[in-house]
Amino acid sequence: MNPTGENNSLQIENLTISRDKAPLLSLNETIKGGEVLTIMGPSGSGKSTLLNWLTGMLPKGFNADGNVHLNGANITHTASYQRHMGLLYQDALLFPHLSVADNIAFAMPKGDKKARATKISFALAEVGLAGLDHRHPDSLSGGQQARVALLRVLLSQPKAILLDEPFSKLDSQLRQETRQLVFEQIKQHKLPAIMVTHDESDAIAANGKVIHLSMN
Repeated sequence: MNPTGENNSLQIENLTISRDKAPLLSLNETIKGGEVLTIMGPSGSGKSTLLNWLTGMLPKGFNADGNVHLNGANITHTASYQRHMGLLYQDALLFPHLSVADNIAFAMPKGDKKARATKISFALAEVGLAGLDHRHPDSLSGGQQARVALLRVLLSQPKAILLDEPFSKLDSQLRQETRQLVFEQIKQHKLPAIMVTHDESDAIAANGKVIHLSMN
């Protein structure tokens, strides 16, 4: 383990993805802990396919050559559930039948129940959701749900974070606040991150390298 996060990195090495033998994208990138690489491009340019490959879930019809290293370990052929990649989507995808605390606990490593509950309460307070542990997701606003989804990812102790259009369903004010919170947490936890977005303002806020994919 590397608690300081100093050597955290996500390295995409000589990646080529093709669809039905036609080249889709090529990438060679290293993202350090706390940095966000933004991927932009039209629908069909391979943005989501890249995230699928990184999580080990490349759909049928696609082929990939190349390697992915996480914190120095080659995880190209590692099973999806062992990759320790956190995913944040445009929808919060919270379980409606579970409380806020149980939604977060669901993704956490197993351990002492009381210690986990304390950790969850502390994390909720940190993002302005103090005392909402036992509320149900449908009683929360869109912005609150987005924060709970973020905490669920962070407390699952990922080694990297993938953001798939995570702010697209929030109105502009909320988008700005949630975005700021997400990027602050990525920096604080020194996690390498890749964000897929259509929105130029997301890329500017991420304050990192931007790659524009084109249709082939």
